[in-house]
Amino acid sequence: MNMTCREHYALNEENVQPDREQLHDETNNANCMLEHGEPLLEILTTLQIDSDGDCSSSSTKENGIWCSKNVLRKKRHWEKIVAAKKSKRKLEKEKKKAKQAENANAGTNPQQHSKRFLKAITKERVLGAKDTGPRLCVDLSMTMHMSRKEISRLAAQIRRLYGSNKKAAKPFWLYLTGFVEHSLLYDECVRMNDGFINYLINKTENCFLDVFPLEKIIYLTPDADNALKDIDPQKVYVLGGLVDESIQKKLTYHKARENGLQTARLPIPEYMVKNVNLKNFHSEILAINQVFDVLATYLETQSWPDALKAGVPPGKGFLLRDPVK
Repeated sequence: MNMTCREHYALNEENVQPDREQLHDETNNANCMLEHGEPLLEILTTLQIDSDGDCSSSSTKENGIWCSKNVLRKKRHWEKIVAAKKSKRKLEKEKKKAKQAENANAGTNPQQHSKRFLKAITKERVLGAKDTGPRLCVDLSMTMHMSRKEISRLAAQIRRLYGSNKKAAKPFWLYLTGFVEHSLLYDECVRMNDGFINYLINKTENCFLDVFPLEKIIYLTPDADNALKDIDPQKVYVLGGLVDESIQKKLTYHKARENGLQTARLPIPEYMVKNVNLKNFHSEILAINQVFDVLATYLETQSWPDALKAGVPPGKGFLLRDPVK
């Protein structure tokens, strides 16, 4: 039966329309995948495009799937982006190798080490002080004189002291004596200080008098008559672990004298002068971490002015003396 031209055209339109709708849906899916950073292979699979094939907007593949110029254009654009990224990475690797070679020739290596490597170096340095470095002990037997708030502050000071020791060029080997497990101070140290159980510190419930020979002990107290002149690696320097907001005068000094111990104070009056301030406040009483900063800086620099500048905060009301001309 013969068909008119109009009927023939209508029949072709009916056959083509489903293919166009399918192509439209697949193109929309591909665009969505591009926006969400999907891999190129998955996009081509969705579009059912052969990456090695080539087709035009009016041609079909053997299975009859349509290929649009728009999809091919996006495919080529994507391939250019991937190629550009590969080229950029290759160039960056070459520059990095050249820089490392240059640094090696110059005798420097600014390449950042991993945290694990730096942690191992720090641990080795601190453990080295156990045999050869000076020793510093915090006497924690006076917590009965402190409130809960003061004990929390002491736990924070222990954390800062330990952190400073890890950074020190010449660390001390640290002891916590009179440190009772599961006491309020112990629980505060565990709560406030990450990894406290693994701190590189000797912790003991024993009194420092039972841990060290008496002749080796120097008790550092701000009320001592004698100023500390040098740090002897054969001695043990004891700090009173006391945060006292009520200022119970000479508590650590009396304890040291009752046990016949050597005492010393930081040479603050010898190297510093009182600074005029509105409150007329001047105090030589420092937190244990501040005392440690003074000692650690002196051990490294052998300079009391530098050490006192590093450890004595301006709020204590002291300034370094002018150097003698």
